[in-house]
Amino acid sequence: MRIVIQRVSEASVVVDKITVGSIQQGLLVLLGITDGDTREDINWLCNKLMGLRIFSDAEGKMNLSIQDVSGSFLVISQFTLFASTKKGNRPSYLQSAKPEISQPLYEEFTQRLAELSETKIEKGVFGADMKVQLINDGPVTITIDSKNKE
Repeated sequence: MRIVIQRVSEASVVVDKITVGSIQQGLLVLLGITDGDTREDINWLCNKLMGLRIFSDAEGKMNLSIQDVSGSFLVISQFTLFASTKKGNRPSYLQSAKPEISQPLYEEFTQRLAELSETKIEKGVFGADMKVQLINDGPVTITIDSKNKE
């Protein structure tokens, strides 16, 4: 499982010209799922997200977690995070899990995040053509892969 985290001052996702998710200060989380991902990957990533200190304290140092700033989450499923560009110019998505595997894991990821968090959890629509808008605060963008825990 792979996530790209963007610290945002605001973010939203639109499907068919309808805003389906919107947050103010918080984290936009792009979630990629590959074959072999499990509940263990979900738990590890969600715990990492909750403790990640990437919000500025009074001295301007990134020392605060999302809970410390009462931030929100916007979670978007993004199969392209496992794109392979080794051959040619057209990316291959063979490493990305099929929807019958990835959709339940995406739902479980957002549910687990909601269980751990006292913050707002918004999400996109799985498999939809989504338009994501954000104001990246910093900018701060971090990638985390559950297969690289060590």
